[in-house]
Amino acid sequence: MSVKVAGRNNKRKVLLYAISTCAWCKQAKKFLKDNNVEYEYVDVDLCAEDEKEKVRKDIISKGGDLSYPTIIIDDKILITGFLKEKIREALEI
Repeated sequence: MSVKVAGRNNKRKVLLYAISTCAWCKQAKKFLKDNNVEYEYVDVDLCAEDEKEKVRKDIISKGGDLSYPTIIIDDKILITGFLKEKIREALEI
């Protein structure tokens, strides 16, 4: 389900929920990679229906909207959308 991307910046657990064809999601992946952040991502549109349901429940349980990209940091900080400054601040980069 999830794909792990290695990076030297691994102080935080970073999970990115994305849509494979979404331009903002691609920018979020590129931003994390360019900043050498280790992260996992799930392309939700490529998941089986039961996996999609798990993703939806995870996002909603953390108070998020079903909008992509959604980045979850350390299982508690949720950022909806590609908000570069918020991501930078949360990851201290």
